[in-house]
Amino acid sequence: MQASASEVSAHPDYGGPLLGSGSQLEGATLDALDRLHQVLTLHPLGDDRYLADNEAGRFGRIFGGQLIAQAMTAAAATVPELTAHSIHASFLRPGDSGVPLEIAVDRTRDGRTMSARQVTIQQDGRTLVVATVSFDTSTDSTDAAPVPLPGPPPEALPLLQHWVQHAPPYLAGRGNTWIERPPPLEVRTAEAPVFLGGAQAPGPRAHWMRLPCGIDGDPQLHAVLLAYASDYLLVDTAFRAHPQPVDHATHTGLTLDHSVWLHRPVHFDRWHLYTQQTVATAGHRALVRGTMVDAAGRHVASTAQEVLVRPIAEPPRPQKPEG
Repeated sequence: MQASASEVSAHPDYGGPLLGSGSQLEGATLDALDRLHQVLTLHPLGDDRYLADNEAGRFGRIFGGQLIAQAMTAAAATVPELTAHSIHASFLRPGDSGVPLEIAVDRTRDGRTMSARQVTIQQDGRTLVVATVSFDTSTDSTDAAPVPLPGPPPEALPLLQHWVQHAPPYLAGRGNTWIERPPPLEVRTAEAPVFLGGAQAPGPRAHWMRLPCGIDGDPQLHAVLLAYASDYLLVDTAFRAHPQPVDHATHTGLTLDHSVWLHRPVHFDRWHLYTQQTVATAGHRALVRGTMVDAAGRHVASTAQEVLVRPIAEPPRPQKPEG
């Protein structure tokens, strides 16, 4: 039986505070953030071209959020006076985390208050991602009413890694990856994701997330890191609301495209509530939308992602010898 959110583990790594806990999970999460900073430090090749590394392999391919963050970072290097307010990325093929990336930026448009860039990320001459990044002046607005925040505060919810302990045995290997190579985030959720044995269900699902430590106040960096984190659990949300019985042992999920709109300056070392909901499923494709609000209830960002959910192909059966 799946444990409830109130049954937070007493294990020091997965229950209670993460920041300042001194746990192995905190150390691994901080190491992951250090590595992300490294892969976002691009190496100029001239003519708006860059060389970049990858995070440690976590999903059998390069994480889409990494590519989104690198595309934004490369584009921002050519627009130093403005801050990114949106990115629209198409994922054309998976990448190998062991092979460096080449990133090229096309200066599509420069206006008085807005600019646009097209970014192409390649690996071994093969295009992985094509993205458009738009920029404008970074201004805040206080005219919108705050969004009511549901449920208990984030610190009262289990860490994502807590749910690994309650995953079915056939999903344990996938789940342990989130402990051995955790993302550079603190994620807390009242519901186990499908990839850890959570139940399929219609309707929205939400989780809290933030960076595992404070970082400098560069608004562009905070925007990039939020865009990176926006890719987590959207594919799982498509599995959760799928009209057919699916799970990560029988089906595979791939991101086809991903969009992020940033509505105001971001402080991503503070808590943000990310609510995701599948709004359409047709054939093998699903569209998932997301909204992010900060701890004050301000709508910070919106996302949309098209996901491919299809059965894992069975290996071909060996042919019987003739005669």
